[in-house]
Amino acid sequence: MDDKPNPQAGAENRPHLRPPGPPMSAARRALWIALLGAAVAGLVFWIGSRPKGGPPGARFAMEGPVPVVVATAAKGDIDVVLRALGTVTPIAMVTVRSQISGTIVRLDFTEGQEVARGAPLAEIDARPYEAQLAQAQGQLARDQALLGDAKANLKRYRVLARQDSIARQQLEDQEFLVRQYDGTVAADRALVETAKLNIAYCHIVSPIAGRVGLRQVDAGNYVTPGDANGIAVVTQMRPISVLFSLPQNDLPEVLRRLRTGATLEATAYDGAGTEKLANGSLSAINNQIDTATGTIELRADFANRNETLYPNQFVNIHLRVKTVTGATLVPAAAILHGQPGAYVYLVRPDQTVIARPVTLGPSEDGRVAITAGLAPGDRVVVDGADNLRNGAKIVLRSANGGAAVSGAPEQRRPARHPAP
Repeated sequence: MDDKPNPQAGAENRPHLRPPGPPMSAARRALWIALLGAAVAGLVFWIGSRPKGGPPGARFAMEGPVPVVVATAAKGDIDVVLRALGTVTPIAMVTVRSQISGTIVRLDFTEGQEVARGAPLAEIDARPYEAQLAQAQGQLARDQALLGDAKANLKRYRVLARQDSIARQQLEDQEFLVRQYDGTVAADRALVETAKLNIAYCHIVSPIAGRVGLRQVDAGNYVTPGDANGIAVVTQMRPISVLFSLPQNDLPEVLRRLRTGATLEATAYDGAGTEKLANGSLSAINNQIDTATGTIELRADFANRNETLYPNQFVNIHLRVKTVTGATLVPAAAILHGQPGAYVYLVRPDQTVIARPVTLGPSEDGRVAITAGLAPGDRVVVDGADNLRNGAKIVLRSANGGAAVSGAPEQRRPARHPAP
């Protein structure tokens, strides 16, 4: 029996193998890859666009009208106000120092006291200066007597000279002696006045009306005119001023108003800019611009009757330059900013919105003047604009549950709309 395998045996039981076809072309491979990429991108876009727990406005934008608050543009007046940070600065502030050297025997003021001009503040021991006055007066009396004697002798010498009884030189010497005593007496009188002035300086008084600060020395101390701290500081509180700076670009408008004789009103607010402190007016403009900052310094005066402004206090200054009349006004909340610049969402009669570019004018108290892009009576969105797009359908909702007013958010009963 032949045990060699037969290559033909069982051939009918083996699977039929197809010969390999030609390889896929590069163009078909690139087409399949492009189709696969497009399918993946479509799937990602569909998943990302589904409203999964996003802001309610997104669901409204996809599924229904967007609830918004609307305001009507109104015609009115608005002030052009320049704002700046200022420092309260006293119009007058004096460090009271002694003009003579001596020992303080008494202080006549209380710290924080309001004093009038000329009110006594301190007293220095005057006894040394009273002794100097007595000495000067005695020297003056002696020299006056010598001058009188010299004048009497000069009178006699002139008679004798006319009689040719004395030499001419003797007469001239006597005339020079009289002049010498005249000078001595004049110097003695000056010493007397100086001694009297020193005694007056022993009584230190306030040079201005104002409030006395904390005392710098106590009674019993020896003071001199060179003491840096002095005795006390007196600050004028009423009126008072505020120094502030404005950009140089604002200066021409301010100067134009001042040249017409207008008084520019200045209002001081607290550091947060919320509480009004005092009303005043612009009083002075510096004569040069600061080249380092490009600003110019100004001063505004305030009556400060209630002393709401305190020296070295930081305040916010609102300087009213002029008033624009007949402007188109909208709430500041209606103004949006994007790539085209400032714009608003304008409400159309069919309750859809469109982005409308606008040109902004001055703003004040939450209102903005629109110089181009809107007209009085136009309605704009003031709340809910984050969820809008051009052509979006809107439904009005109430801001506070009240009625709508011109130039303010319209407040209507909220319309019913399908739930998302």
